[in-house]
Amino acid sequence: MADLQRLEDALKQDGGQVEEAGPADVVDGVPAVAVARPTSADGVAAVLREATAQGLVTVARGAATALDWGAPPERVDLILDTTGLDRLVEHGAGDLVVVAEAGLPVAELSETVRAAAQELVVDLPPERLAGGSTVGGALSTGTSGPRRLQRGGIRDLVLGATVALADGTIASSGGKVVKNVAGYDLAKLLTGAYGTLGVVVRAAFRLHPARPDRAYVVATGPLADIAALARAVVASQLAPAAVEIDRPAGSDVAEVAVLIEGTGSAVGQRAAAVAEVLGGRAQAEAPGWWAALPGVSTGSTGGGSSTSGGGTYAKATATLVGVAELLAAARDAEQRYGVGVALRGSAAGVLHAVVTGTPEATAAAVGHLRSAATDPRDGTVTVLRASREVRAQLDVWGPVGGLDLMRAIKQQLDPGRNLAPGRFVGGI
Repeated sequence: MADLQRLEDALKQDGGQVEEAGPADVVDGVPAVAVARPTSADGVAAVLREATAQGLVTVARGAATALDWGAPPERVDLILDTTGLDRLVEHGAGDLVVVAEAGLPVAELSETVRAAAQELVVDLPPERLAGGSTVGGALSTGTSGPRRLQRGGIRDLVLGATVALADGTIASSGGKVVKNVAGYDLAKLLTGAYGTLGVVVRAAFRLHPARPDRAYVVATGPLADIAALARAVVASQLAPAAVEIDRPAGSDVAEVAVLIEGTGSAVGQRAAAVAEVLGGRAQAEAPGWWAALPGVSTGSTGGGSSTSGGGTYAKATATLVGVAELLAAARDAEQRYGVGVALRGSAAGVLHAVVTGTPEATAAAVGHLRSAATDPRDGTVTVLRASREVRAQLDVWGPVGGLDLMRAIKQQLDPGRNLAPGRFVGGI
């Protein structure tokens, strides 16, 4: 049982708060006992040190926009609320670098750097941005959007981080300049680890100059044709900022949308060249489904809708060639198992899926999607959000490589398994 008084005492110097958990303090269906809200890195370290000394399990929480992604933790004794760490520490506009605390909403960070005609190119889903998704949450889930094609995902953009480990140790890695690559890169290690290795309290990111002009080129066609056309654009010299595919559940057709960014007339010229490759049309606005997760926004393909109706949400990866096989596997799974499978994401091989059907049929469909790649190095399907009934039917993470190494890192950084045990692959 958590000793709240001792946790409060640990935060005296910080000025943070500790309170009993309420009905809303739940992590993917697992209720918490207490909630701590420190306001500094030292406060995070102090409360973790005390929680670990008490043998408590701690789960970090930002805006909770993806707190039900991954697997449920084995238990939750303490939620560590990071929203008290909400400061933008530094914006080095001349160096194209920004340093922010973990609880700062990504939307606020973006608004600040936009004033200097710069941007952090992570393209979080609009629904997460609107919900206040934080810097720490974005790192924890490793989420990136359409423009990762040209400028990398959030793991490529993080330059360094300050991290509090389970025993209260504060560790730093990397730096705030692009050339600093020495040392053990905790920032990249913790990206996508769902808070199981440490709690990020501050991070530095690479920024990019904002590109003032943009155009979208869209085309619709049969699944195999769209995959081939999208692949041709990705491999071309036209330098697309993003190439996205939307395939609504139950459809034999998909839509491809290509984003061209730049300055002046060159954007229109490149968009015209892309339109010629696709046999499509250029337009000023993004399609309605752009950057949103399937099931949230109505897609425009064939007048269909991608509404999930509370289905199972998964992230699928594939090789550039494997995207066509993944699209085909989605249609085949629908016909075999009587489910709906909506797919949306990068033609370069990071897509999001929503599967709707009975738990048994959904599990079978996920297995079929996984079979599109013969090796985890060529493609994976990770179930991020699902009902307990669906989770009982499958391994949400699926086959992965390097599991022994991941477990060894967990043992080194969190030997007592005090940080969100069970949330990550292999029960880590």
